[in-house]
Amino acid sequence: MKKIVLFAMGLVMSMTAFAQDEIEATISGDIVSQYIWRGQDLGNAAIQPTLGIAYKGLSLSAWGSYGIADADDTKELDLTLAYTIKGFNIGITDYWFNDGLDPENRYLKYEAHSTNHVFEANIGYDFGFASLQWYTNFAGNDGINKDGKRAYSSYFEAIVPFKLAKVDWTATAGVVPYATDFYNEWTSGFSVTNIALKASKDIKITDTFSVPVFAELSANPCTQKAYLVLGLTLHP
Repeated sequence: MKKIVLFAMGLVMSMTAFAQDEIEATISGDIVSQYIWRGQDLGNAAIQPTLGIAYKGLSLSAWGSYGIADADDTKELDLTLAYTIKGFNIGITDYWFNDGLDPENRYLKYEAHSTNHVFEANIGYDFGFASLQWYTNFAGNDGINKDGKRAYSSYFEAIVPFKLAKVDWTATAGVVPYATDFYNEWTSGFSVTNIALKASKDIKITDTFSVPVFAELSANPCTQKAYLVLGLTLHP
């Protein structure tokens, strides 16, 4: 998997030799009151930076999360290689968490059965009025199923965007389709783990500067827990 990441980085860097003027860069950061991911509670207030480059549908991005209220909260660093054409998208993500199979929590440790990395593939389609996405772990520190074997833990999500009262909204429904202990609590089979409603709006600070602010109300029917998160995004 290390070779995949290095190849992806080399591929993107090689494009700069002939397409400097067409490469797009992303630099941003979210500040959130609580880190909720796919219905899981991963910690309290956090800062979540993003750094990425894209060229003609191909993108490579880094995303992280670092707790700012509790030193024991989840620390995370993800690398994603993705390709999008029209509504179709496909990608591979290397997740690294500070909690896993390596007691020393080393980032550059990729050996099977002793790593904190999780490797996930995704495929999806955006129809405009709704988008569908499927994710499956295929290597690394995945969960196990009822038989104690690799679960190839998966997650399926549907998102519907809409506008209401001059605010951008998204309604999300996410499910874990079969047994795994990867998602916080044991799911013995098909389980609804994420029902969410998110509202976003740009707050104008000056004539040339605004800050996107969002609030998300979510619930995890599987764990019978609910969350309300407030966040803002900073970008150039």
